[in-house]
Amino acid sequence: MPTVEHVILRELLAREPGWVSGTALAAKLGISRVAIWQHMEKLRAAGFEFEAQRSRGYRIAARPGTLHPQLIETQLRVRPKGFTLLVLDEVDSTNDEAARQLAADRPTPFAVLARRQTRGRGRLGRVWHSESSANLYASFAFRPRVEPERMQTFTLWMGLNLCELLANFAHVAPGLKWPNDILFNGRKAGGMLTEARIDSDQIRDLVFGLGLNVNTPAGGWPADLARRAVSLAEVAGAELDLNRLAAALVGRVLLAYQTFVDREHLKLFADLWHRYDVLRGRPIALLEGGRRHQGTVTGLDDEGALLLRDAHGKVLRFRAGEVTIEKSA
Repeated sequence: MPTVEHVILRELLAREPGWVSGTALAAKLGISRVAIWQHMEKLRAAGFEFEAQRSRGYRIAARPGTLHPQLIETQLRVRPKGFTLLVLDEVDSTNDEAARQLAADRPTPFAVLARRQTRGRGRLGRVWHSESSANLYASFAFRPRVEPERMQTFTLWMGLNLCELLANFAHVAPGLKWPNDILFNGRKAGGMLTEARIDSDQIRDLVFGLGLNVNTPAGGWPADLARRAVSLAEVAGAELDLNRLAAALVGRVLLAYQTFVDREHLKLFADLWHRYDVLRGRPIALLEGGRRHQGTVTGLDDEGALLLRDAHGKVLRFRAGEVTIEKSA
């Protein structure tokens, strides 16, 4: 059931940039105008600013610049039955927190978002820079009860959905680098990490995590990341509304997950892959278990493995590996 703050925000957002009278809010909620003012003071304490005019009412003057749970929830367009959202000020890793919540039998689906991570990580245990509250760190937890073999293209499918969301939301041109990176002109804006707990023949717990550079300014990167990392704000040329993006992203991830579980993704995957794949036809080096392979990417197989044609014309198949795009001869 929505809280009073949820309803106030929903009414104000629906009328932006117009006004909503305190009398109308009080009547809708069945409380006094003094109580409305008290709830709006709570929202002010959370980072909102409001304009107030006699005979006109209230309107939003400024929103919080960091993640705000009620603002995200108010703007959600997709909300499966039982879905819950947890927004933390700081956490070691959203994936680890999601795993702890699953172990404590929290009902699924749910999402864990954090303003900052102290031990954010990507594939192979690599550190994910997560100091800035201007970015998005999120993990989604599910109990799919499907065979592990069905999940082989899951991360790729989610990455394609994120690319399409970003293209539509921010009017930018992202690309997906197999197996889990979101790029803009070769610079990394996001990464994904999927982790699962498996019972004998079924996936019991599934956590899909992502880190997305949203509003970090051009000069805000550590020296070792400055040439390799980029934020959406840099690409779009303006800061993005972090909470509106978070709400859109939560909705898209939940919808994409259900589409995958229902197998409806099969008729959509190829078109999205053709649109956002950044590797096809390009020379790469792939590091797999200490061995380095070179060749030209020819595509994916039906299980999401990368296909690489080597210098002898032989097509090699890789289920995992670290890819570096090489300069064309």
